[in-house]
Amino acid sequence: MTPEEIGARLVELVAGEPSVSGGNDHARATVDVAPVRWAEAVRVARDDAALACDFFDWLSAVDELDEGFAVVAHLWSTSHHHGLLLRTRVPRAEPVLDTVVPIFPGAAWHERETHEMFGVDFAGHADLQPLLLPPEFEGHPLRKEFVLASRVAKAWPGAKEPGESEAGTAKRAPMRPPGVPAPGEWGPA
Repeated sequence: MTPEEIGARLVELVAGEPSVSGGNDHARATVDVAPVRWAEAVRVARDDAALACDFFDWLSAVDELDEGFAVVAHLWSTSHHHGLLLRTRVPRAEPVLDTVVPIFPGAAWHERETHEMFGVDFAGHADLQPLLLPPEFEGHPLRKEFVLASRVAKAWPGAKEPGESEAGTAKRAPMRPPGVPAPGEWGPA
């Protein structure tokens, strides 16, 4: 099936929702669904014989500022060798989606990470506990309004900041993480 046919098939199966659209934006089938159809679209993509998306690849989010959060999942068909990109957008004020863990248990980690980093809640998820950050951490670091404290406390040593010019920046030697030897100290050349 072509990406257009894959997208059209899923749109046909998740009928009755005007915000469902299929396309080929990213060289693979890309389907936008309403948040209320999120879990249904994932289930249909897995269970339909023509789609047979039996492999859950990943799930994450993108902060779209005023437009809310775009939640994206990539599914793959191991039998038909095609991918499907499912997208939905949840409002910034109340970012909630149904969990897809009952459909793909491997989504549990991805939903926990998305909850922790973006603040998107997954209704029905049994354990949205911190995954990567310490329990006392406050905020969601991948939201665009999150202020990186290290950038406030210490100037960024890397690439130029917006507004800086070549004349105003000192040339620095490349920085190495602690414990990494200099290139000449790696051993025999």
